[in-house]
Amino acid sequence: MADRSNLKFIDIGVNLTDPVFRGLYRGRQKHEDDFAAMLKRAEVAGVMSMIITGGSLSESKEALHIAKEHGLYATVGCHPTRSNEFDKHRDGPDGYLEQLDKLIADHLTGPGRVVAIGECGIDYDRTHFASEDVQKRHFRSQLVLAKKYHLPLFLHSRSAHEDLVNILRDEGFSGNGGRDVGAKGGVVHSFTGSAQESREYMEMGFHISINGCSLKTQDNLDAVKSILPQWLLLETDAPWCSMTSTHASKEHLDKLPQDLRSLYFPAATQPEKFVHGKPVKGRNEPSAIGGVAWVAHQVNNGGDTSYEEMVERAWRSTVHLFDLHELDDPVVAGNA
Repeated sequence: MADRSNLKFIDIGVNLTDPVFRGLYRGRQKHEDDFAAMLKRAEVAGVMSMIITGGSLSESKEALHIAKEHGLYATVGCHPTRSNEFDKHRDGPDGYLEQLDKLIADHLTGPGRVVAIGECGIDYDRTHFASEDVQKRHFRSQLVLAKKYHLPLFLHSRSAHEDLVNILRDEGFSGNGGRDVGAKGGVVHSFTGSAQESREYMEMGFHISINGCSLKTQDNLDAVKSILPQWLLLETDAPWCSMTSTHASKEHLDKLPQDLRSLYFPAATQPEKFVHGKPVKGRNEPSAIGGVAWVAHQVNNGGDTSYEEMVERAWRSTVHLFDLHELDDPVVAGNA
């Protein structure tokens, strides 16, 4: 059996600002705050670090605060479904963008730094939150920040692939991820698109990240097969995007060795029957990232690489894209 003691992960998309990690569900306290216990479970499962997603100006501030407190990283940006916040800002869209700009400028180095612009993009499944025109306009404005600060993009796309890539190309993000205009590529996170879409992203110089939502159906699994190993990144999108028994991923998770299952999916309890130290049913956690990696490896029938080699390659790609090289040096990382 291969040595799995050195398996290590970086969860590139985790929503640690969500109150469910503090026991709060829709404003109701269902159990005690178990944030620290959740982080410990992730550590035991080999999660060496995480990138906390910022989905708005206020959420980005909170993400950076948590990242600094726990030695993690964060993104800064505005999710497409919250694009109306630009127009509602007291100083208008320019004022909102200036606040994002300042937040980035103040957190480029040191503990808890910003490592990507986003979550930004286009979402045509939820235009009741923000119209198509509003989303596209404020997606473009955030691309300016990626060029200015030479940071990768953390992209969101739902039923909007054609418009997303057209805007990216129009703004100089094509062929090499926008490096000709000062940018640094990026990643399409929580990928649920087609094989053709994944090929288009890769040709443009963008990585693709998968989680449980990327593995729900057989069509999803077929699309994951099209992602070349050097472009694949891993995430959980916790507390969302769990893998469940109704998903196409189950067939592959059933083959997960017990020693890994106990790490990635420890026994959970209902929120109302909370037991300190155990995860909560229905709430995805960063510890599950190893399961995401396992399914990705299985759908490719292993290819020419082992599970361990695939995990290591995703680590390398993540470190390189987000400039997390201190994670390769435990002494430096401990002082980051």
